[in-house]
Amino acid sequence: MSEGKIWTKNFVIVCLSSFFMFLTFYVTATAFPLYVGDHLSGNVQQMGLVITIYVVGGVLIRPFSGFWVDRFGNKKMALIGLGIFLLACICYFGASGIALFLVIRFLHGMSYAVASTATSTIAASLIPNTRKGEGMGYYSMFMSIAMVIGPAFGLLLWQDKNGMLLLSVITVIAFLSLLFVLPIKDQDTSIKSKPTAAKSSFSLREIFELKALPISIVGFVLAFSYSPIAGFIAPFANEIHQSKVASTFFIVFAVMIVVFRPLVGKIFDKFNEHVLFYPGFILFGLGLLLLSQSHTGSMVLLSGAFMGIGYGALFPCIQALAMKLSPMHRTGAANGTFFLLFDLGYGAGSYVMGLISSHSNYRTMFAAAGIVALAAIILYYFIHHKRQSAVKTIRKTASEAVE
Repeated sequence: MSEGKIWTKNFVIVCLSSFFMFLTFYVTATAFPLYVGDHLSGNVQQMGLVITIYVVGGVLIRPFSGFWVDRFGNKKMALIGLGIFLLACICYFGASGIALFLVIRFLHGMSYAVASTATSTIAASLIPNTRKGEGMGYYSMFMSIAMVIGPAFGLLLWQDKNGMLLLSVITVIAFLSLLFVLPIKDQDTSIKSKPTAAKSSFSLREIFELKALPISIVGFVLAFSYSPIAGFIAPFANEIHQSKVASTFFIVFAVMIVVFRPLVGKIFDKFNEHVLFYPGFILFGLGLLLLSQSHTGSMVLLSGAFMGIGYGALFPCIQALAMKLSPMHRTGAANGTFFLLFDLGYGAGSYVMGLISSHSNYRTMFAAAGIVALAAIILYYFIHHKRQSAVKTIRKTASEAVE
């Protein structure tokens, strides 16, 4: 692979595999609560558990997924993860009760964590270091496209309340995700290939990449402030008598991500991450504050545009930076650390923001999320920007001393 080439055959294939995996996630996230309520006669709490139990499964296995990817190889773990992912989709056909359905859902979430860590590590290994930000931006763009198509497709599939059709379609999509991984040549960065592998042992230092931790904490805050968007836009739109704008909001949000994503990656590679992070958090935070004060559909959509640009700049850059700051043979652990903190932020944010809305209102909740996003600017400065500046100063001083 030439130093400047991104769009290799393997990179396109892994992007498509990830697209179908993410598409399965977003389809089930919207359709499965309805499936449980209508087809399995579940109550509101059980409908909510469909999402919660999936996230819990992913969070519990996420730290180990990075360790396994580094130890056993990214393609092998991608095949195992996607294989179980497909098997879980097939098992839904036999789940006639809530308890069994939730058990399968838990295993489905675990397999998703392993597969997403492995496929994103494959993608990262295929991107030249000089274009890491741009490449990961393109990769995450496929997630954004799935985020646009998935929810609407899930609701469309459940329009006639045909459980067999819904389960058949997600099984086919999961199969395509596995199928696209098969021809990929393994970019093996496993620690087995390293001279020190014989001395390595399973420990917290192996499953967490400490160099990726500071920027992953920033990712936690981003996910925390993003969490109320998916779950509360629709009821908020109903509250302000703009119910039809809810679906359009997500389209605007995702379109802004897709349109600006290539530019974001090029800026990340050509300049430094600070050029993107400060405007990104400002736009995302202001978008949430604007949403909290929205009374018309146009204001809701404008807030979605601001948030889409900001989130589109932040998410791929945080992930790319987590890997860029880590050793090459630890990209799996870096990915696992990033996704774990992001998942935890999303889960914690959903709970806290839900509490805020229940004790006040949706406007206060979105305003609180906006304040958290803007406060992340201070956090980013102290745990990353300032530290990186200090490291550069020390290196410069040492270099001048040697000369």
